Amino acid sequence: MRALRGWFFLSLLAGMMMASAYGQAAGGVPQPAAAEQLFALANQARAEAGVAPLVWDPALAVAAMRHCQRMAVEGPIAHRYAGELDLTERAGAAGAHFSLIEENIAVGSHASTIHTGWMESPGHRTNLLNAQVDHVGIAVIAAQGVLFAVQDFSKSVDVLTQDQVEARIAALVKVSGVSVRRDNVDARGACRLDRGLPPLRFDQPDFIMRWRGADLDRLPADLVARLASGQYHQAEVGSCPGQAAEGPFTVYRVAVLLYDSRPQSGW
Repeated sequence: MRALRGWFFLSLLAGMMMASAYGQAAGGVPQPAAAEQLFALANQARAEAGVAPLVWDPALAVAAMRHCQRMAVEGPIAHRYAGELDLTERAGAAGAHFSLIEENIAVGSHASTIHTGWMESPGHRTNLLNAQVDHVGIAVIAAQGVLFAVQDFSKSVDVLTQDQVEARIAALVKVSGVSVRRDNVDARGACRLDRGLPPLRFDQPDFIMRWRGADLDRLPADLVARLASGQYHQAEVGSCPGQAAEGPFTVYRVAVLLYDSRPQSGW
């Protein structure tokens, strides 16, 4: 527990240091103990609701601190002020990568009353208990005789290389008993297209599946059905830059080519 608390305070301190000059100019004082209390209360509420606990995210904590400082300066709390980046851009600039992001803000006298207010507000409660989010960064600043608080939640996404993406998908394909070709130049070429095929190095595939998404733990249902049909004996897996991905929203683009031919030497 001491190690966890020490890590928590170090992460929080890093966030405060990155924006300390701004906060000091505003007269606000970061409150790491209050942030830790809100973190504990959030996970307690999630446990009572049967939802998995949140993991502390230092990048989200930096984004939360920067916005919290703006709230302490601007007065009336808001999710965005004039000249400020929006939530997605703030989190991305701080180094977070995600497929979903949401935010709670508040002003109050104590951390416990702020948490109670969030739990009694339908929208804030939904954010806090959302089973789809798994990471959080929290910032609290004391200013003007009250506490300003920000919770930034996200569904975190790993940032993987092209080879790592293909290895994950290939492992899922192999579970079905379909072999995966080592040379995937055709699949990578197909991945870069929205339809059709590039000039092929090998034979014509019998089925093509392309998709975009942040979840690499499961295959599309149609592809799963095709693999289970017993019709196909080989696959080629390729990935390419996610054309729909912008900024911190990490989206992977994948193509799988299926062949009904039997494996040959060299594949």
